[in-house]
Amino acid sequence: MHQPDNTTRDMLGRSKNVSLGKALLALQKHIKPFSTDNETVPLDNGLHRITSHPIKAPEDLPPYPRSTMDGYAVRASDTFGASQNNPAYMEITGEVKMGDMPLIRPAPGTCFKISTGGLIPPETDSVVRLEDTVNIAEDMIEIIRGVAPGINVIGTGEDMRKGEIQIHLGHRLRPQDLGLLAGLGIKNISVKQMLRVGIISTGDEIVPFDEEPAPGKIRDMNSVVLAGFIRKAGAIPKYYGIVPDKESDFHAAAKTAMEENEIILFSGSSSVGIRDMGVKIIESLGEPGVIVHGVAIKPGKPVIIALCNGKPVFGLPGHPVSATVCFEMIVLPAIKLMEGSFHSFLPDKKMIKGILMRNIPSAGGRKDFVRVKVRRKKDNKTFQIDPVLGKSGAISTMVKAHGYLVINESIQGLSKGDEVEVELF
Repeated sequence: MHQPDNTTRDMLGRSKNVSLGKALLALQKHIKPFSTDNETVPLDNGLHRITSHPIKAPEDLPPYPRSTMDGYAVRASDTFGASQNNPAYMEITGEVKMGDMPLIRPAPGTCFKISTGGLIPPETDSVVRLEDTVNIAEDMIEIIRGVAPGINVIGTGEDMRKGEIQIHLGHRLRPQDLGLLAGLGIKNISVKQMLRVGIISTGDEIVPFDEEPAPGKIRDMNSVVLAGFIRKAGAIPKYYGIVPDKESDFHAAAKTAMEENEIILFSGSSSVGIRDMGVKIIESLGEPGVIVHGVAIKPGKPVIIALCNGKPVFGLPGHPVSATVCFEMIVLPAIKLMEGSFHSFLPDKKMIKGILMRNIPSAGGRKDFVRVKVRRKKDNKTFQIDPVLGKSGAISTMVKAHGYLVINESIQGLSKGDEVEVELF
């Protein structure tokens, strides 16, 4: 049996928990980007999909120079030196209609009225803003501020040049990206197939969430929570039901999930009582097997991280809050590694700072994730941060919380009045 990658052991020879940082490094070492067939989808189905090829602009955008202001299209040289004390007088000899291609050029010393987005008439090179003019007659204006060539004009290809890469390989498409592609007339896009993530709930005490639980039984919350997080991550969840604490049933479900998915999650298989069975099942699925068993975080300490024939397998704690923290901190990075977006330098979450309103103790050498509520002080400028107290089995603490703060391994708690950083859900 492959030994977990936990080299530090206690006096009884048991593996100690590794730090979260070491666990993530183990993921980076073992997990490779997911390689699969690509698929072509319509543009309006592309949100949150990962591009499988760089996308180049098939044309210049804009294809013709356009005005960026309401005003008057002019030759800049006709306005040089204009000011409030020495205005330039100019006759209005035409107007650019929206959607029309202007073919007539204004004579020197004259201008055309133009709206934002209108095409620039021939031989004009700038636009005087409406607010920098004074109407002195129906067809005559004073220009009280001169312009230089190119002012208030976006030139041909200034937004995008034909042939330039606009969206790179491995980019997760956002609404603004789809807008850019629509502006270029791109109807279909090539994207990576979505990762499939299998979910198996384990435990004799678990019943489907839509059933009335008998005494000693609990409804299956984790499968619903994990499926939601998987969809949010841009992957496809597939549920394989509840398996009892019986090795043959567990192994059959795990084998099927391995065949049909790129990532497998066992919910509840990492806890005392059946964790040995979980490790045994994982080891039977392929090499190298378990690479980490136990991470120094709270909640979520007994998590199992494994790799079986190139596919990541995770044994998550049965408590919903613990399972959620493990997904956010460990499974989500694995999804990003496999889709090729793990190394983005941008943070994934919105962070805010606030003042902690009570002491929070913590054990050294362990990273704690503390659920918190955020309140705004009466000054409307400062946030107050209150911990949401409760055990890791209480999913209501996640619902009440706005986010969480992290207490690092190197410190033993936080004090009331400390400034803290909160990651919002």
